[in-house]
Order: sequence, then C-alpha cells, then structure tokens
Amino acid sequence: MSDFSKVKRVLVIYTGGTFGMVLNDVGDDSLHDPNLRVPEEHHLLALPLVKGESNRVLYKIKEYDPLLDSSNMAGNDWMRIAKDISLMYELFDGFVVIHGTDTLAYTASALSFMLHNLAKPVVVTGSQIPIYKTCTDAKNNLVSSLLIAGCYEIPEVCVVFANKLLRGNRTVKVNCNAMEAFDSPNAPLLGTLNSVININRSQIRPAPRDKLLAVTGVLEKNLAILKITPDISINVIRSALEEPIMGVVLESYGSGNIPSNRTEIIELLRQAVDRGVIIVNCTQCLSGSVAAIYDAGAVVEGVGVLSGSDITSEAAYTKLAYVLGSNVPQNRKIELMKYNLRGEMTVTA
Repeated sequence: MSDFSKVKRVLVIYTGGTFGMVLNDVGDDSLHDPNLRVPEEHHLLALPLVKGESNRVLYKIKEYDPLLDSSNMAGNDWMRIAKDISLMYELFDGFVVIHGTDTLAYTASALSFMLHNLAKPVVVTGSQIPIYKTCTDAKNNLVSSLLIAGCYEIPEVCVVFANKLLRGNRTVKVNCNAMEAFDSPNAPLLGTLNSVININRSQIRPAPRDKLLAVTGVLEKNLAILKITPDISINVIRSALEEPIMGVVLESYGSGNIPSNRTEIIELLRQAVDRGVIIVNCTQCLSGSVAAIYDAGAVVEGVGVLSGSDITSEAAYTKLAYVLGSNVPQNRKIELMKYNLRGEMTVTA
C-alpha cells in the first residue's frame, strides 16, 4: 500500500499508568500489521484492518519521559497534554491519550474544557491490567480507542473503556478492580464497541464550524472539594473556604442537602460567596441531580451557592479550574458555571 492520503492518522500520547506499554515494543500482530509498508520517516504503526471499517488507521506513539503515575497528575500535566494535541492538531485526524485510571476522569474532564473548538476525537483510555499480562484489557481498549479516533467523527473528548464510549466530562470511576471501571451514570453512552461498533449519534455534540482549535492557558489551582458528613467540624469547613481558595465543589447529601440546623455552616458559606468564592453544589450520590426541593437544599441556594445539577465532582472541579482561570469578570464566571459548556451537565430552562 503506497497511497497514504486515504488513511487516518492517530497520535497516541502515552502518559503512563497501569497500561505498561513501552515505546517501540509493540510486537503484537493485533496492534500492528507488519506486512503494511509504512515510510520509516513517519515512525507510524499500522492497525490491522478491522472487518466493517473502511479506514486504515496508522498511529504514532508519543511517550512521556518520565512516565506519570496518574495519582501524581495535576493541572500542569493537563496543560502539557492539551498543548501537545494543539501542536500536532493539523497532522493527525484523531488523538488517543493513554492514562492511569485513578485520575483519568479528571483529565478527560479537564481536556474537554481546555480544548476550545475541538473538531476531532480525543479519546482517553487506560487499563486495569498491564498490556503484557495474559488477561489484559489494555489491547482491547487501545484498539477500540484507535478505531474511534481514526474512523469516526466525534468532535469531543471521550473515554473508551471496556467496550463503552463515554463522554469525557460525564465519566466517573466506579470500580477499582473490575474491568468495567468507568461509567457515566447521569448521561447515556456515546456508543458501544462489541462485534459491531454502534455510535449514539443523537448524543454526539456538533463540531464547531470554521473555528480554530485554541487551548486554555491558565487553570486556577486554589480549589477545594468539601464533602459534607455528619458532625463535620466547623473548622474543617472554615479551612476549605478561607483564602486563598477561589472555588469549591460542595458535595452534599442526596438532592443537594446540608444540615439546615447548622446555622454556622450556612453563615460560612454566605461569607465565602460574598468574598467572591464560587461554590458549586453537587450530590454525593453516584447518579441523580441537585435540586432545591427540601429546606435543607433551598437554604444553600439562598446564600448564593450554585446548583451543579447532575455534574460529576470531577467535572465540577475541572470546570472551576477552567472558568476561574479565564480572564473575564466575576459575574461572567458565575454565568459560565451555570451554563452547559461541553455537555457536562443537564440544564433545564
């Protein structure tokens, strides 16, 4: 095969994690077709042809040095990934980010906000078992991710894991041991990847028209996640709200409730909001939405805490980092937190 104008090129950014792949050590025929002649100067690997897919996927691996444990991932690492995608954006048709599972949902959410006007698929994946183990899930997740990134027009950040295609900023880790480690409890799947790949087109967000990709340059780091617990100390709440904190994800009970008889908590929340801290109320439950249907929830909104609707804590945290890092007035930041920017929350009129 000598005509490479009809193939799809995918950049694989290998950041680290359980996956355990080493650059230039992809000797498995399920990951590379050795019979396909690829110009050596491109350093491309060729995914074997998949029945039912007309595109030939060629991919290049960019391996970070040193590799990163996902529990050490932070905003600077999200920025590095986003900038690498931006630098190579015109050279590739899609992108795969191989990532450890512990903070995968944070990175997928962060990238969804940081990559403005994204018109190509960015697929975040990983594995529960290293690729060199007999029962690994890494090969399936990588091949599935390459197919999504190279063969389908999905202009957003998504997660591929255990034959599921999930919206990145709706994804949560639901199991630390099982192969089906991720789900999106508050949003439908974008697709399934079994013997046949089925894409839920009604859930795919439209691609921006005639707009250039742009990457967020600043992320706010002075953020906190405050989980309400029975008998929570007022000192714990005070420390989570005091300067230099600029944004807080408030994880409340049920549909957005906190102890309404703890007036000192309500007062601290009010003081923080008055000082300019943006507080987003999210449920501690795996699925469901925040709604001020009880007095214990209404009192929170009454002091200026924003409803997060059905947003995940990971998405709320990274959205705060993105919005608070933007150079816009405070009232605009509050409006942005209420708005569904990248499909991360359900907003009712």
